Amino acid sequence: MTEIPDTPTNGTDRWTMLRDLAVLQVKLVIDGLRDLILVPASLIAGVVSLMSGSDGRPGPQFYHLLGVGKQSEQWIDLFGALRNAPPDLEFPEAFPDARMDDIVGKIETFVKDEHARGGMTAQAKERFDKALDAMQRKR
Repeated sequence: MTEIPDTPTNGTDRWTMLRDLAVLQVKLVIDGLRDLILVPASLIAGVVSLMSGSDGRPGPQFYHLLGVGKQSEQWIDLFGALRNAPPDLEFPEAFPDARMDDIVGKIETFVKDEHARGGMTAQAKERFDKALDAMQRKR
């Protein structure tokens, strides 16, 4: 009986790729379930953080949840099978160098600039701050 090598010597063999395919499917399901749980959990943690804070500062609950989420992301290691990719495989640059946080940062800068000019975002922020202050006073 021929053993399947742990690491292919001439690129990835078909059994390694089939294993990686099966493992990816399991990881995708686990990742999706984690995301399904994180959507309501993050909303709840965010509200609890806003309600439990003091002096205009939120409580730590939301950021604790983010830490757990990041740890679970590393544990799942969704694309870990890339370690088995052939060494000569080229990865096309389908996405720009910017990350989602960079895009959000640009939008945030735009909103802050609009706020500084006293536009509608300034009025909306003022109303939102008043609502959050009222919620904190009620608890």
